[in-house]
Amino acid sequence: MKVLLFFGLVAVALADVTRFEGEKVLRLKPVIAEHVTLIKDLAESIEVDFWSPDSPELVTIDINVDIRVPARYLSLVYTTLGQSGMEHEILIDDVQVAINRQADNGISPKALHSYTKYNTWDTILSWISTIASSNPSLISKQEIGNTFEGRPMVLLKLGKSSGTTKPAIFLDCGIHAREWISPAFCQWFVKEALDTYGSDSQMTSLLDQMDVYVLPVFNIDGYEYSHTSNRMWRKTRSKLSGSSCLGTDPNRNFDAGWCTVGASSNPCSDTFCGSTPESEIEVKNVANFIRKNQSSIKAYLTVHSYSQLLLFPYSYSYNLAADHSELMSVAEGASAALTSLYGTQYTSGPGASTIYLAAGGSDDWAYDLGVKYSYTFELRDTGYYGFLLPESQIQPTCEETMLAVKYIAAHVQKNLY
Repeated sequence: MKVLLFFGLVAVALADVTRFEGEKVLRLKPVIAEHVTLIKDLAESIEVDFWSPDSPELVTIDINVDIRVPARYLSLVYTTLGQSGMEHEILIDDVQVAINRQADNGISPKALHSYTKYNTWDTILSWISTIASSNPSLISKQEIGNTFEGRPMVLLKLGKSSGTTKPAIFLDCGIHAREWISPAFCQWFVKEALDTYGSDSQMTSLLDQMDVYVLPVFNIDGYEYSHTSNRMWRKTRSKLSGSSCLGTDPNRNFDAGWCTVGASSNPCSDTFCGSTPESEIEVKNVANFIRKNQSSIKAYLTVHSYSQLLLFPYSYSYNLAADHSELMSVAEGASAALTSLYGTQYTSGPGASTIYLAAGGSDDWAYDLGVKYSYTFELRDTGYYGFLLPESQIQPTCEETMLAVKYIAAHVQKNLY
């Protein structure tokens, strides 16, 4: 009887995990208005997950569109594409196979933290406690609030202890739940900062003269859900009265041109902007912390994937930032530093003109608040793996990204305002 009960529970648990057998990621290449219309019509008529751009509203001529198509719709999609003459290619032939192949960096116990694995939230939380107690003169932690589901948002502060308030950089990872390479980088950054302090002159100078706040995972509830239930989950896990759809896109929820362009007012959309600016407690917690410390925070860096981009304001408008020339120069220098290690090519520029218009982003909000050096990283790759970057690429991705972050940090350190 106990055996039957056990297997019954296992079956229920497995049933709660979304599977993606036979699903494909296609890259569509619209070159005429009819192609754009067709893609938007597909989005309205069938269940399509937009990977890049992340919303059907953002589809336009001459910009590739990466979509995940459920197996049951593939025949219809192929027929439609064939009739339209739109060029397309398969990026991922079977999404579930790609998910299974992510863990290609060897097997280790899930509870054991590794800088070259995609750690679960519980493992990251345990790591935070351990790392924070490892060197109290260089690192400390604080909770800036709880998530919608009650998980603590723990912020790490890196920097040589000082009796005075030092200028600071704020770095966050994991705003979008399924972008696992992002939290992996924040963990890597902390490791490298502590390991190289005292031996690397630039890191030593940085942590002596400045503090770096690191939020290892921003959207913790969504990140946990992407590990346990639905690998492709993007949003938070909040509930909205009157809707059966859960979650808001936290990077459309900041008060920066909120919900005007590139965002959706539909709660079921992956780019739902929320009921009001900062309706998401996670967004409010971060915004409150930055507002409280805005006199000392001189740079805001947020890490996403994928596309290999280094973006800066604005995304909610085609208007150029007041500091456009300097921001572009720094972005190009940082991208060149990144490329120098493995040859990975990045594109730099304002969000709106480099990719697409999108309102409610954290970098635009931080810049408008007065944080001059505000950047968004879109890490590897350019679509071959997309959100399913294998673990074997964590280390090289983090190593090259460190060079770009250190480049920006060095510029900020020399150009305090």
